[in-house]
Amino acid sequence: MHAITGITGQVGGAVARELLVRGERVRAVVRDADKGRAWAALGCELALASMDDAAALARAFDGATSVFVLPPPVFDPAPGFPEARAAAAALDHALRTARPARVVCLSTIGAQAAQANLLSQHTLMEEVWSALPLDVTILRPSWFIENLRWDVDAARNQGAIPAFLQPTDRRVPMVATADIGRVAAQLLMEAGQGRRIVELDGPAPVSPDDIAAALSQALGRPVRAEAVPRAGWDALFRSQGMRHPEPRIRMLDGFNEGWIRFEGGAATPVRGTTPLADVVEQLVGLMPPR
Repeated sequence: MHAITGITGQVGGAVARELLVRGERVRAVVRDADKGRAWAALGCELALASMDDAAALARAFDGATSVFVLPPPVFDPAPGFPEARAAAAALDHALRTARPARVVCLSTIGAQAAQANLLSQHTLMEEVWSALPLDVTILRPSWFIENLRWDVDAARNQGAIPAFLQPTDRRVPMVATADIGRVAAQLLMEAGQGRRIVELDGPAPVSPDDIAAALSQALGRPVRAEAVPRAGWDALFRSQGMRHPEPRIRMLDGFNEGWIRFEGGAATPVRGTTPLADVVEQLVGLMPPR
């Protein structure tokens, strides 16, 4: 039995679907029973727990052979990352109580970076996971290709997408969620691996210009990437509702300056197979014109 947190999101859902295709038993850990109905219809068990409720998480993980830990995304964290600290404490208690045979924890590229940024939430999480007396695999994927879903409308209607990765021909590691789901499912089924870090990249690095070209091909119209001047990021992000944009800005700086990268060393490198064009075609099909 594999207990999957974050199953209603794109990554957790990809992991669960991959396990179900392989004939594995899945327990869907959800906050809302209504959101779990679709997974129950696919044959999953349901367990109710929020990611800051240690007792409920322990019950949800009880009896599971493996647990997939997907920390709740916090894109506008308060100073000091209290949200990540609360979730880490709850997960630590739950996993020590339930003691599954295997744990796969989703982290990120750059979690080892010393500079504070949005991804430092994962650095805090990794400190907790690494201290667990369990077989723990920390999975560090690169930038999600699916993040470009927010650019589809701009590409379709304006022929341009905003680029925060700069210059626009700068290529950075990116991976599709389908590859994350496939790799995470495999890791959940691998027994006796001890503690390890797996770094997951896509088949090739990707730049904003590459994304624009793929969108142009999929939409049948010219699309270009336009660099958004860094001097305006703070005001722009605040206008979009962010209260604390500095961590996000520093994360983007990390990619642009090269200090957010894979750690290498003792980490195990894995490469995905899903190309950028396949993800773009899927996203364009999922998002009809407005």
